[in-house]
Order: sequence, then structure tokens, then C-alpha cells
Amino acid sequence: MNINAFVYTPYKKQLHGNIQFKNDIGDFDGYMDFKVKKINVLITLGGDGTMMDATTIVRDSKVPIIGLNLGRLGFLASIEKQRIKEVVQLLKAGRYAIMERQMIKLDSNYPLFGEIPFALNEFTLLKRDTSSMISIHTYVNGAYLNTFWADGLILATPTGSTAYSLSCGGPIVFPGSGNFVITAVAPHNLNVRPIVLPDSSIVTFEVEGRAENFLCTLDSRTETITAAYKLAISKNDFPINLIQLQGARFVKTLRSKMGWGIDSRN
Repeated sequence: MNINAFVYTPYKKQLHGNIQFKNDIGDFDGYMDFKVKKINVLITLGGDGTMMDATTIVRDSKVPIIGLNLGRLGFLASIEKQRIKEVVQLLKAGRYAIMERQMIKLDSNYPLFGEIPFALNEFTLLKRDTSSMISIHTYVNGAYLNTFWADGLILATPTGSTAYSLSCGGPIVFPGSGNFVITAVAPHNLNVRPIVLPDSSIVTFEVEGRAENFLCTLDSRTETITAAYKLAISKNDFPINLIQLQGARFVKTLRSKMGWGIDSRN
């Protein structure tokens, strides 16, 4: 089976003069190419952040993504670069499964994040720089939940539960669990604990603080907001598809990345 390769145009320009391709390869510029060209798989080179960036290009085209990890700790891009040839052979042979990962979307009373108001890992509200902590009034399906006095607040998907939320004490949630996880960042009150909600919920936020501006993020993308913004998070209209190679399992990745079962004394 022949493989036709396309390279993301900005990346292809960076490679010019550094890599000599044996065959002519095409390129793609963005989302519309996935609607027009017959692209079967998107391969990312980098880490989890690269894969999250890729979701903003793939969007609802349903083209599955597989990540080759060029960094260190990757839960999404979990395939080592030494396995590149093996990965290509497995893809050619069709020895993989496609796993749906649910995403979240942001609605706001003011425009935010343009055409890509969705995230694979998490939505966060954060204080700016060295300003004092902020107050985040939080509602679930219109009912008041709590006001979090903290440096920030994270709402993560199951996929994002092993990212920023985990580092702030949040639980690990298996993919496909159908949940949101709310985790406070450095909360003022010690009785504040992470909360797990069904992803059928609509979670709304209002922010107050001594500073005029606050940070709002979707994965690695950041916007500046004020107290005038009313924000709502819900399940996105479409999931993203990730490729799971034959023999790969979330529990195996989890054990490996977390170092479980390893006695550091030996």
C-alpha cells in the first residue's frame, strides 16, 4: 500500500534545507484541508501539547490523531520515537483502534477563542502574575455550588485529569467515564476538595478579584478577561478521535508514566 504524505505548511518551511525528502510530499494549511483532502491519519511529533494543538486543526473532520513523543512525560503522545517504523507498519496493516475522547466547549457573553472555543484537556481560570487570589463563583446547572477563593480553578475532562488537575491534587479519571473534574489551584480554604461531575452538566463561572484582569485558558491557549465576563462550560458538540495501537492500554500507560509497581530502593 502506497502512502501519500502531507506536512503542515509552517513546519514544512522550517524543515526546508534541513531535510531532503526522497519523494515529493504535499502540505496542508489548516482545517479546510481535512474537509477537502483524503487524509486518513494525522501524526504529531512532540508531546501532549502538540496533540492538543492538532485538535484545533482537525476539529470535527473525524480524522484520528496519533502522537509520537519527543519529550518526557506524555499520556497522549505516548509512543517513543524509536518505534516510528513499527508505528507506520501497524498503521498500514490496520492494527489499531480509534478511541473517542470527549472535549469541552466554552460559551461566553463576550467573544473568546474565535472559531475554536473547545479543549481536549481543560479549561482554567487563573489570577495574573503576582496579584492576590481571586474569587470564582461557580454554578452547576444554574444551582450555586461554591465560591472558590484560590489562585485559580481547573475544569478538566477525563483526558485532562492526568495533566494540570492531577498536579493540583485532582483524581485520575479513566477516558470514557463521562465526567468533568473541578480542581482548585492553591485554594485558601483547606476544606476545598476536587469535585467530579457528570459531563451532561453545564458549569458556569463569574470571577472577581482586586486585579482588573484575569486569565482564561483552553488547553494551551490563553485569553484575558475581566469580571464582566460570564462563562459556561459544557460537553463539546463533537469528540476528537485518537489512535490506540494494538497492545496499547490506558492502564499500561498509567503504570509506566506514574512509575507504579517500581521500588525506587532497588
